[in-house]
Amino acid sequence: MIALARKYRPKQFADLIVQDHVAAALRGAVAQGRVAHGYLFAGPRGVGKTTAARILAMALNCERRTAATGGEPCGECDACRRIWTGAANLDVVELDAASNRGVDDARDLRERAMYAASTEAGSKVYIVDEAHMLTREAWNALLKILEEPPPRVVFVFATTEPQKIANTAAPILSRLQRFDFRRIGPHAIVSRLKQVAAAEQLKVEDDALHLIARSANGGMRDALSLLDQVLSFGEGPVTAARVREVLGLIPDELYAEMLRAIAERDPAAVFPLVERLLEAGADLSEFVNGAGETLRALLLAGVGGQPEGLTEGLMAVVREYAPQLPPADIVRLLTILSDSEERLSRSANQRLLVEVLLLRWAMLDRTVELSEVLDALKNDGPSQTKPVEPNSPSAQPPIRPSSSPGKKLEPTLDNVRSIWAQVVHDARAKTPVLGSLLAEAEVVAVEGRTITLRPGHAVHAEGLERQRETIAQALGTYISEAPRVTIAAGGGRGSERITPEGASAERLKSLRAKDPTLSAAVDALDLELLE
Repeated sequence: MIALARKYRPKQFADLIVQDHVAAALRGAVAQGRVAHGYLFAGPRGVGKTTAARILAMALNCERRTAATGGEPCGECDACRRIWTGAANLDVVELDAASNRGVDDARDLRERAMYAASTEAGSKVYIVDEAHMLTREAWNALLKILEEPPPRVVFVFATTEPQKIANTAAPILSRLQRFDFRRIGPHAIVSRLKQVAAAEQLKVEDDALHLIARSANGGMRDALSLLDQVLSFGEGPVTAARVREVLGLIPDELYAEMLRAIAERDPAAVFPLVERLLEAGADLSEFVNGAGETLRALLLAGVGGQPEGLTEGLMAVVREYAPQLPPADIVRLLTILSDSEERLSRSANQRLLVEVLLLRWAMLDRTVELSEVLDALKNDGPSQTKPVEPNSPSAQPPIRPSSSPGKKLEPTLDNVRSIWAQVVHDARAKTPVLGSLLAEAEVVAVEGRTITLRPGHAVHAEGLERQRETIAQALGTYISEAPRVTIAAGGGRGSERITPEGASAERLKSLRAKDPTLSAAVDALDLELLE
């Protein structure tokens, strides 16, 4: 039985999927008799490089080639069939540079190329796969024949790593025409798999095809091989569950549980989730890659796009959680992922890193609040944060001044200090950030209607300075004369010169002091608190 990847290998340029730019150029070169003596086919594995080289060899040696064929091989004559199947052929030679990479192999190839093709109308074609494996000496041995090739001799070098050839044998590149093959998208792979399934009279679920296309990572050959692998696992229709079982893929429900933990800010769900992954024998790196793809689909849906290549189950999950996770939050999640990927690939303890990654995602609301606090110190206006929860440490019972708002107080130091707690409470109710700044500030002087405040930290001075008008209005609720507010230089705990690093440390120390839950989580999990 012939493998699907071989059975459905393209026989003509027109059959090459996604590589239209290559197909058109090679077809035109054959039709016009302008075929180059050397080509470099570069691109990911399984996208058609060696296949295109074989089709070129078929077109140059086709027994039925005429002007009417437009440069396409017939695919049916004896020469075409022998080349397509890889059978022994005097005029078409395929070499694997991984095992024939030395200078002696290159010299042998050079000597064989000096002999003419076996037919008067044909050409000798040498296809060198994994060409980046050739040594520098081997390339040097081929340089002369590529500069002055014999008539009707064509070299095709296929590689997945053209940069290695550029580093090893840069002069060679100027003697070759280079074609870059594109990675094949999920849509094109699914479409081709449907054609193969119809030709083979197979019943395959659409979700199963999407899973195979995603696992193929842009390679058509890999997709057909994966379909073959799933078919060999048993009889009956090919279902998504069967594909997951054979290929060891992560179930959609685990990604749904991940999104639920993020959307509902449920860090406690992280550890059972990772435990389920390990019990299922899942590759944690594969899970993280899938998590990134899921978040990307969520982001695309959030900005009005249409995610592609997802199963119906995963698409339903994306539709469910897209309204709950704004695009800005998803960008933050993906940024955290990007920062963690390199460490994950090098770590000997992937479980811990994956748990920390998921915990950072599930606790993103706190990261957002911290960033807003810091932004408030830089921006002209107050930053809006979430309302203070009744049981949070920030919720303080209001302290009523000795005089009601109806009877305003004279602007004296004692009077202003007596109503200061109420001013802080009012500010927290409207703008928690400003309330936090005022809670640590101190009223140090009152001269006439000018009230002077000293910030609790030197780094708070700028934030208070920009809010002077708002503070004055808040004091005016209780003070008889419309007050003016000034901010004293320095601060009770930070009047000395502070470096940017010291200021950052002071801000984070203050924030940890205000939120015992956050501080405990940082210490327990040994996390780094980011601004």
